[in-house]
This record gives sequence, structure tokens and C-alpha cells, in this order.
Amino acid sequence: MTKKRYFFLILILGSLTALSPFSIDMYLPGFKAIAQDLGTTESKVAWSLSSFFIGISGGQLLYGPLLDRYGRKKPLYIGLAVYILTSLLCVFVTDVDSFIGLRFIQAIGSCAAGVASITMVRDLFPVEDNAKVFALLMLVLGASPMIAPTLGGYISVAFGWHTIFLALAGLGLFNLISSWLWLPNSYKPDTTLSLKPKPIITNFWAVLKEPQFYTYALTGALAFAGLFVYVSGSPILFMSIFKVKAETYGWIFAGLSIGFIGASQVNTIMLRKYTSEQLIFAALIGQTISVIVFLTGSINGWFGLTESLIMLFLFLACLGFANPNAAALSLAPFSRNAGSASALMGAFQMALGAIASAFIGFFEQTTPVPMVTIMTVTTLMAFAILYFGRKNIKKKVEAPAGGVSTFH
Repeated sequence: MTKKRYFFLILILGSLTALSPFSIDMYLPGFKAIAQDLGTTESKVAWSLSSFFIGISGGQLLYGPLLDRYGRKKPLYIGLAVYILTSLLCVFVTDVDSFIGLRFIQAIGSCAAGVASITMVRDLFPVEDNAKVFALLMLVLGASPMIAPTLGGYISVAFGWHTIFLALAGLGLFNLISSWLWLPNSYKPDTTLSLKPKPIITNFWAVLKEPQFYTYALTGALAFAGLFVYVSGSPILFMSIFKVKAETYGWIFAGLSIGFIGASQVNTIMLRKYTSEQLIFAALIGQTISVIVFLTGSINGWFGLTESLIMLFLFLACLGFANPNAAALSLAPFSRNAGSASALMGAFQMALGAIASAFIGFFEQTTPVPMVTIMTVTTLMAFAILYFGRKNIKKKVEAPAGGVSTFH
């Protein structure tokens, strides 16, 4: 493969990988305008984010078997077509309930791009290059929460929030055309593969019975749920409570993302000296302390914008250490069922994140307290599961050096 071809394929796969993160982050600065146009509250608009997370959770379990049974491109084309159509329908939506439902379907469509891009790395590149390609795709995932809300803030102010969904439809169309024209047929469909529920459920059940998997997968998912709560609540926190402009909110979101992304990179260096288990335990202690301080300060009215930014940065930095190590320890016991374990771990993460973030919609936020309370509850639950769950693991399998990084 020529260097030009190599770069071109990574560019297309990177664009596919970015679709879901952009769909999550780009419209956040428009929350206030969406609520006003649809005659509802920002808390109710936040449910559209929760419904998107639920769609991704189910989509991860759906597309794996379909990509193996029918090849990579057909499910990808169908998913992208669904995504483009629902993005366009979001432009013309007139009530918040329809908007929430469309975001769920949009997520299922976008999920095809993310799952297919990861799957096709194994098809298109030599095995020895896979780690390098995945690292490049992780950079795309890391850059998305810095670029998308900032770009969305300027688009929302200049052209209105509807234009954000036109831009997302355009990104989906670009992915569809580039995949059709330039991605090769990398995998021959396996017509012998059964799509019947029983063998699929059997594989998933074999994974779920493993104590090391459910301990670290649930720990990681609950810790990560705090990020989902922050993403759902941050537009209200910054733009309505602290009166920050939409374009400024995009820059704040991007800046806070550096805490998460930077810590996940430092984690790779720390693994040379410490184990994944040591790092996740220390990270969750730090995350627990930071969120309790944040909650105490919020309840007593001690924290303004600056103090809240500092506490959120610390919270996200601790999560940057916890997330890759939880993922690595969850997957470490598996060689044969690694795909099923990975899909289940992603589904746990998205489902619990969706449930936690949905609670934002039940509160009329006038202070940071509701958001920070939910973040505190999920963090304490994560720490409790880690502390007590480790006792059920009779023989721990060590995580590979470098951990595993997951985001959105």
C-alpha cells in the first residue's frame, strides 16, 4: 500500500469515526435557542442527548453481527442514509418530543459509521499497523469534543441552530459518498453466520458471567456516566446559570476536554511504573474527592464560574485515568469473545450514561447542584463497585500495557 493510499484510507475512517462525537457535541451551544423555538425547557432538550446515547448503546450491539453477515459496506450505507434523513428532519422539527425521537434514530444511523470504521481497520491494514491506526483514530475522537462545540457555537450564533443539523447532514453525506467511491470491499460476507438471538445471547452471557468483566465494566461505565451528565448539563450550567455566550461556551467545552484527553495520554506513561488496577483505584479516589468538594461548594454557594471550571477540569482529568484502565481490565480475560466483550462494555457505558444524563431533564436547573449531585452519585457507585467487586475476582488477568481508550 502506498503512503498516499494509506493516509487517504485513514482520513476516510477518521471522518466516519468523528460522526457520532460531532453529533453529540456540535449542537450543545444551541440548547437555549432550541428550547425557545420549541417552546420547552433546556432540561427537556437535554433528553435529546440521552435518547442519542441510548441509540448508540443499542446500535453497538446491532451492527457487529450485521457487518459480519452482510459485509461492511451495505450496513454502513443504510446507517448513513438513516443518519442523513433524520438530520434533515431535525431541521424542520416543531416540538421537543419529535426532536427527542429523531435523535434516537439519528444515533442508530451514526453508530454504523463508528462500528464499521473500527472493524475495517482490521480488514484494510496489516496487523502490525493496527495499533498505530487506532491511535490516529483516537486522536480524531479526542479532537472532536474540542472542535465540534466551538464550531457549533459560531454556527448557532451566525445562522441559527437549525443550520447545525444541516451541517451534520452534510457530514453524513460526505461520509456516504467517500465510502462508496474510495473504501474497498474489505470483507467477504459470511453467509453461514447466524443472526438468530440464541447464539448471540450465549456469547454475551459467557462474557457477563466473568467477575473481572462485570466489576470493571460497571465501574468504568458508572464513572464515565459523570461525563455524560456533564455534557448534558453543561449548556444550562454555562449559558443559563453563568450567562456565558454560545460561542464562548464552545471554547470552555474545548478547554475542559483537554483535562480528559491530556490525562488519558499521561496514563500511558504512568503504566510503565504502575498497574492499571493501581491507577484506576487512585483515579476514582481523586474523582470522588473532587466531586464531593464541588457539590459542597455548589450547595453553599461558594463556587462561581472560575471555581466550577477548576473542579470540572479535575473531575475530567481523574476520569481520563479511570476510563482506559477500566476498559483494559474489563477486556483482559478475553481472547475468543473479545468482540462481544467490547460491544457489551460499550453498551454498558452508553446505557448507564444515558440513564444518568436523563435525570438532568427532571430538574429545572437554576444552580449547579442538580448536575453535580448526579455526578456525585454515579462516582460513589463506581467506587463502591470497584472496592467490593474486586473481592469476587478469584484470578485477575492483567491488562495489556497501554490500556484501552474509549470516548463517546
